[in-house]
Amino acid sequence: MKFKAPAKISAGLLALALTTPLALMARADTALPPAATADQSTATKLVYGLLSDSRYAYRPRVLDEAMSKDVFKRYLESLDGSKMYFTQADVDGFAPLQAKVGDAIRGGQLDPAFDVFAVYKQRVGQRVGYARKLLNQNFDFGTDEKFEYDREKSPWAANDAELDKLWRQQVMNDWLRLKLAGKQPADIRKTLDKRYANLAKSVNELKGEDIFQVFLSAYTNAVDPHTDYFTPRTAENFNQQMSLSLEGIGAQLQKQDDMVVIREIIAGGPAAIDATLKPGDRIVGVGQDKSGAMEDVIGWRIDDVVAKIRGKKDTQVRIEYIPAESGIDGNHRTVTLTRQKVRLAEQAAKGETITLPAKDGEPQRRIGIIKLPGFYQDFEGRRRNAADYASATRDVAKLLAGFKNDKLDGVVLDLRNNGGGSLDEAVELTGLFIEQGPVVQVRESGGRVTVNGDRSEKVAWDGPLAVLINRGSASASEIFAGAIQDYGRGLVIGETTFGKGTVQNIVDLDRWPASEEQRFGQVKLTIAQFFRVSGSSTQHKGVVPDIAFPASVDATEFGESTYDNALPWTRIASVPHTQYGNFGPLLPKLEGLHASRIAQDKEFQWWEQDVDQFREEKAKKYVSLNEGERRAEREKQDNQRKERQAVRKQLGMPLDPLAEDSDDGLTGNERDIAKDTAREKAAEKRPDPLLHESAAILADAVNLLEQDRPLSAQVLPQSSAPGRWAD
Repeated sequence: MKFKAPAKISAGLLALALTTPLALMARADTALPPAATADQSTATKLVYGLLSDSRYAYRPRVLDEAMSKDVFKRYLESLDGSKMYFTQADVDGFAPLQAKVGDAIRGGQLDPAFDVFAVYKQRVGQRVGYARKLLNQNFDFGTDEKFEYDREKSPWAANDAELDKLWRQQVMNDWLRLKLAGKQPADIRKTLDKRYANLAKSVNELKGEDIFQVFLSAYTNAVDPHTDYFTPRTAENFNQQMSLSLEGIGAQLQKQDDMVVIREIIAGGPAAIDATLKPGDRIVGVGQDKSGAMEDVIGWRIDDVVAKIRGKKDTQVRIEYIPAESGIDGNHRTVTLTRQKVRLAEQAAKGETITLPAKDGEPQRRIGIIKLPGFYQDFEGRRRNAADYASATRDVAKLLAGFKNDKLDGVVLDLRNNGGGSLDEAVELTGLFIEQGPVVQVRESGGRVTVNGDRSEKVAWDGPLAVLINRGSASASEIFAGAIQDYGRGLVIGETTFGKGTVQNIVDLDRWPASEEQRFGQVKLTIAQFFRVSGSSTQHKGVVPDIAFPASVDATEFGESTYDNALPWTRIASVPHTQYGNFGPLLPKLEGLHASRIAQDKEFQWWEQDVDQFREEKAKKYVSLNEGERRAEREKQDNQRKERQAVRKQLGMPLDPLAEDSDDGLTGNERDIAKDTAREKAAEKRPDPLLHESAAILADAVNLLEQDRPLSAQVLPQSSAPGRWAD
């Protein structure tokens, strides 16, 4: 298929880490079409044209026999990644379908995907039926049997007998968790029977668009790990996530059994202002405007219910609900709300202050903390030049202005688990801390290199700066952290980052057929590779911190290097840039002070212990099914939490609000939603030794440079430039 190059391909470049796997959730209607729709067939051809054309894809791949096998393999893993449903005989039986994958994609004929799914659906029903029958028997938890739950690299089960064994162990583990949590056999049977039944139901109620998305994503992911396909609905959700806004009532919803339940009311939204709805309320009907028919939504899939509730600003929606306190058979009530644009403030940048008391003759230091979960931007709002469009840089600038007015001693920008976002935001955010200069180099498929930089001479913060990173910091986070490090503008603290050095663009597939409605979806397409101003790529290697914390995740288990088709590391020429500081002479002193402090820091030591225990358990890749052994492990963990809490009380340390928590054996949708939400809020207040230590390291740097003028002149030679740490 031929394409005319569009004048402008998308709203903005993206620097994202991982695309969250699409949840396979229950739908209201159960019919599964036998083949792709006409729109899905057209979308497939459009995607094929993009991914096989070097004018669009950074690394196009020919859809040959080898790639066809790769796509098919990824599709099977998307359906059955734990290898708990298909047998090797099933996989062997798919061989004729596997051979057709290339032709199917090129021609938009997706029968192989639907044929495989039909077998998958059948196998899920068989496995769930077997699991539910097992609940009628009693289990022996006195043996030395183990359940090997990590089956990603395991071979497919040879036959049904092997799957029976795996499922028996799975059921035993589920049962044992509930038993250790204090549940009685009758309650355990009831809970697990409902859990397994819901699993089968969720698969039975999938529609064709779900299967289509999974299959086409298997194709896009075969090109590279960060190229993805979005259906029109998932594209809308992605864009809302990037813009941190939506038009609706302002409520987070969750599926629980056959009902959609309110999990949280978003501050400032219509539901919060009205104050009628609350967490735990069950939505049973949705009506449009004041007089539209009320649709019964019991049993609907959550995103279908969301689609009914969302709508254009200033329109009305009626919600029929059962109050949480009334129970499932309580009286129905109705509330009418007017939809508005809702800002998702919980996902925006947040600020706080850590005060480090005076000690050993050093002054008290107040360090500002900015937690930035993503490099978000409302692309559409920016295009329209809206005054209030969401922007990570704008929000951080406001926080920095407040810190400056409060005369804080330094700022730590916390980018832990920040998977990226807008490339423009990464560049502009860097500009808050430097004068004019290059920030990132972008190399296109043809080899042309473009330098993206900050053009404004204004600096929002010229004081001491540190950037806190971990393995979950990716892409745009790596651009920012790498630039700060290359400029010598601040200290980079934490773990080596994810190692993603590619740039994605959103391509709207509806632009070519000039459709007035959203029919074909979007592709998040890798179009370039980015490089630091030093010329080095972050691909695979990531950003290495100046002061390292122990690695919480093994690089062989999480990161760009774990992808079998990721681009290799390389480098290009550096570009001239200002060197505000050279922290090399300062680092040995900081590391010494850091080591001395954490030797006395209980929270930091406990964190290290927890990391070691987690990695040790993960390395085993199995759990014991012996009740005595598991009970001893549970008691050890409970006692450890209690002992730590006692030490906190004794030493006057902040208490852990979750110290009394232990494994309840339930899944997320089986818990009391209001209590589970409250628990999440409490978790945000848990002690954070890494953040506190990062602030202490930055305070150490300020103290050392103030006390030692020769060292300050060596570390920060350009004392008049941004980054002035000592007067």
